[in-house]
Amino acid sequence: MTTHPTRSTPDTDPGKVELHARNVQFDLSQTPLHWIPGNPVASNFITVLNLLLPEGERWFVQTFNEALPMIKDDELAADMRGFIGQEAMHAEAHDKAVDEWLNRHGIDTAAYQRQMEWIFRRVLGPREGGTPEQRQKHLVERLWLIAAVEHYTAILGDFALNCTWAENGADPNMTDLFTWHGAEEVEHRAVAHDAAAYFTDSMLQRARAMAIALPFLAVLLVRGFRFIMNSDDSVQIGMIGKFAEYFRGSHIGVLPKIRRLLAATFSYFKPSFHPHDIGDTAQAVAYLASSPGARRAA
Repeated sequence: MTTHPTRSTPDTDPGKVELHARNVQFDLSQTPLHWIPGNPVASNFITVLNLLLPEGERWFVQTFNEALPMIKDDELAADMRGFIGQEAMHAEAHDKAVDEWLNRHGIDTAAYQRQMEWIFRRVLGPREGGTPEQRQKHLVERLWLIAAVEHYTAILGDFALNCTWAENGADPNMTDLFTWHGAEEVEHRAVAHDAAAYFTDSMLQRARAMAIALPFLAVLLVRGFRFIMNSDDSVQIGMIGKFAEYFRGSHIGVLPKIRRLLAATFSYFKPSFHPHDIGDTAQAVAYLASSPGARRAA
């Protein structure tokens, strides 16, 4: 059973940590499709992240590599390089989960993956042409959009570190995959915000990015969930049943509560907001030191 390190106190907070990519290896050969026993809807909903995240993370990497030569702050540049390495590893780990696990269970993911490629490579990619000023403006807009998305990945990372997957008998390897990823999201939760703010920071930019990010993520998650549920012949359940199962899953702690996600969205607009308000660095680092997948690769 996977255990979660407890949250730190001010006396145990490690402060700033050096970000670096970790080699990982997850054995999903015996992982069932419904990896949270008795919770097929919750299992499939979390599984969507295996399909959605890789292209998004490659978009993060491409955008940060575009911005990095313009960063003259050595500390921020080092954080960005660590972020790039971690996000590249996340994409690789989830790609393997799709290729070696999800497809084995008969879920044909090609159509959804092609949609993600089109969105993140074509729609959200760099613009050709225009003046240098226009290209930089578009780059900063993408950095703020990434910062808004990373607000949610940090929230979900904190959820993964404190949820009840293990207590509900979830497959330990899939649990480790998502908890390792979540812990690194908490560890680097401030980097995208700081990179965007390096160029320019205003509540208008934050609000505009969040106004895009929230419905954008919601649509992609729901679309991915419908895709997997339609491919999973073992679960026959209507729309009302899916909503009921989501709320049951959030009640027992295997899915995040909607009200917490909404509260976190509103917190993003506080003038004093900073990503360090989310999660616990010490808890994340402690999990990363004990992650079976990271220890196996080491």
